[in-house]
Amino acid sequence: MTQHTQARAGTPAPRGPWRDSLGNASIRAGQVLILLILAVVAIYALIQVRLVVIPMLLALILAAAIGPFVNWLRRKGWGASLATAVSFLLLLLLFGGLITGIVFAVMGQAGELVSSATEGFDQLYAFAQNGPIPIDDAQIQQARDWVVDFATSSTVGAGAISGLSAAGNFFAGALLMVVILFFFLKDGEKIWAFMLRAFRGRRLVKARRVGYSSMAVLGGYVRGTAIVALVDSVFIGLALLLLGVPLALPLAAIVFIGAFIPLVGATLAGVLAALIALVANGPFVALMVIIAVIVVNQLEGNFLQPVVMGRTLQVHALVILVALTAGTILAGIIGAILSVPVAAVGWAAIKAWNQEKDENITDEEVEEAEKLTALDETGHGLSSTPKEEHARKKEEAGIAVHEADERPGTHERKVEGQGGDDDSESSMAGDPHAPTSGSSATAGSDGTSAATAAHTSAGAPSAAPAGAPDGPSGVPDASTPTGETAGEGTDGRRGRRGRRGGSSTPTG
Repeated sequence: MTQHTQARAGTPAPRGPWRDSLGNASIRAGQVLILLILAVVAIYALIQVRLVVIPMLLALILAAAIGPFVNWLRRKGWGASLATAVSFLLLLLLFGGLITGIVFAVMGQAGELVSSATEGFDQLYAFAQNGPIPIDDAQIQQARDWVVDFATSSTVGAGAISGLSAAGNFFAGALLMVVILFFFLKDGEKIWAFMLRAFRGRRLVKARRVGYSSMAVLGGYVRGTAIVALVDSVFIGLALLLLGVPLALPLAAIVFIGAFIPLVGATLAGVLAALIALVANGPFVALMVIIAVIVVNQLEGNFLQPVVMGRTLQVHALVILVALTAGTILAGIIGAILSVPVAAVGWAAIKAWNQEKDENITDEEVEEAEKLTALDETGHGLSSTPKEEHARKKEEAGIAVHEADERPGTHERKVEGQGGDDDSESSMAGDPHAPTSGSSATAGSDGTSAATAAHTSAGAPSAAPAGAPDGPSGVPDASTPTGETAGEGTDGRRGRRGRRGGSSTPTG
């Protein structure tokens, strides 16, 4: 029987039509094709519900940026709702002040801009007539007629209607983003704990690491980009003011917004400023604006960005360019803004998941992750960065002790004496004067142990017969020869052993 089995085991398996190298390659190609199809379907579905996806992504980015401030307020004793409301108020004041400044600046310099645009158009008209390429008045008039016909056509009307629809979608998306951001800031740890319900054991540890790494990368990217954008807008705005370019404040705000589009955003904003300078101030001032934009961009890219961003964004420039192009094609300007942080977070999540193997994760790390996740789910945690978990351990210990004391049916409690070595517990089932189950003996103020206090409080009780069964909830009887009073409590934890040797039966 054994020889037959060994002979059959040594026989090579029959080769089917798909078991050669070409068949394996075909199977793998089919798997890759299926994954690509699923990815395309997922992207198409996300595009169809972009009115929900884009506000959610924007809310997540803002929550990652200002979440540490909310958690800092909560650690100072503020409630979750109050800390979130204060953060919201500061955020609205910031954006409201920025938008108000832009509107008033445009309204105050609108007349100058119109006159500069008219003068620039006359210069362009004269250049077209006297330039190297001859253009007669008939061609210019034909171009004007085409512009008028296009402006009065049904295409523009349809575009206006679609523009109104886009404006409605914009305000609906903005309102949805505000609501989602509020819940992300107020109940972020509960939402994260709910998402972690699908993970257990070592996968829970890795999932928490992925979440912390992703939020750290996202928050660091947003805050670093905001600092870089602020520096760019301030220096370019000062250059525009010194050169006398109109609309310097709105142009500086455009530079600030454009800096959130990597590689090209700030450059395009600088080109726009140069064009306005060309129309309003002439070619020399426009050239000076271009030089100022180049100098600021070089200083930002070579000195400021490496210091501010640090190692937060570890993505190659080619990946940034590809993600930027794909995001622009899929969702326009919003896609250009969201593409790079999404790519950075995806890369950080992959690295965090593959950083450590499952077998290298200890049981202590698993237990700690489960406890912290439970705290997050009850709203007692502050999930933002791994460093803040150390500040949460004191709160965790206090909550655990509080829940253990209030749990009904618990037959054991910790008793702390001054010496630390005299701590013990006593449960004497055969003694009518002994404390009942669920009660605890407390140590006196002079440091006397709980067991000694329990033994001396009731005369000389008779010992239970040998071989008597244990007391309730697995607590050993008083006749235990080693003095062990530790048993399995109702909460599943092991009690503490008495540290004194000898029989636990008190003598007369």
